[in-house]
Amino acid sequence: MKVTGFTFIRNAIKYDYPVVEAIKSILPICTDFVVAVGNSEDKTLELIQSIAPEKIKIVQTTWDDSLREGGRVLAVETDKAFQAVAEESDWAIYIQGDEVIHEKYHQTILDGMQKWKNDSRVDGLLFNYLHFYGSYDYIGISPKWYAYEIRVVKNNKNIYSYRDAQGFRKNDNEKLNVKLIDAYVYHYGWVKEPSAMQRKQEDFNKLWHDQDWIDKNVIKADAFDYSNIDALEKFEGTHPKVMQKRIEATNWKFEYDMSFNKLSLKNKFKIALRKYTGIYLSYKNYKKI
Repeated sequence: MKVTGFTFIRNAIKYDYPVVEAIKSILPICTDFVVAVGNSEDKTLELIQSIAPEKIKIVQTTWDDSLREGGRVLAVETDKAFQAVAEESDWAIYIQGDEVIHEKYHQTILDGMQKWKNDSRVDGLLFNYLHFYGSYDYIGISPKWYAYEIRVVKNNKNIYSYRDAQGFRKNDNEKLNVKLIDAYVYHYGWVKEPSAMQRKQEDFNKLWHDQDWIDKNVIKADAFDYSNIDALEKFEGTHPKVMQKRIEATNWKFEYDMSFNKLSLKNKFKIALRKYTGIYLSYKNYKKI
């Protein structure tokens, strides 16, 4: 069984993306890896080149920053990486630049790939998510955080990245048929030094909106205010080994009052329903089979 990892990245150093950790977190279960490296203002290309040149194929790309509708440019860049996956690969495992997979899930992922490799009904594998916020000690529990997403797909070039690269579709806008596996993606996109997070917020919105919208809706500040969040809970588990140095180098503090939250009654109901029944009331960009 041949497995190819793939991702895209741009300005990883400028916005402090843990992309090296992301790639290294799944590299041991990949035969090879494709990275679409966009035109950057920093040394992102050199950073990716330094990881594992014997295993990583780099596709240099130029982003079309005019593709703002729904963050479409992110899906376009994802597709560039996926299309570069070699024909002989059975599976492609996708990771974004702020996502990391714990090594304890490697065997579970491989077992799922092996189990459904020859099952034509299965297009991909669905992962659970943990969304870290403010620091490495807290995770978001509001229904606004997506609970599942597809991160492994069959190497079928009729599959393509959907909307802002959050999921996948196939053929003419069909949802993928997927199997849920007992593995988690650790999403660290909301854990950055506050000034770096502020820069990201100001610039990243340009992928969706014009400057006029940004001027009216994005708060200008020296540092991001992490206190404006509805509900968090303390993370009691362990982080992936590849994240340890980054976590030890943390140079800011974020504390959250666990007795207080801003959840609406509707969202409190959704959380309770999922906790006690397993029913998840939210948009689903896939079909579980």
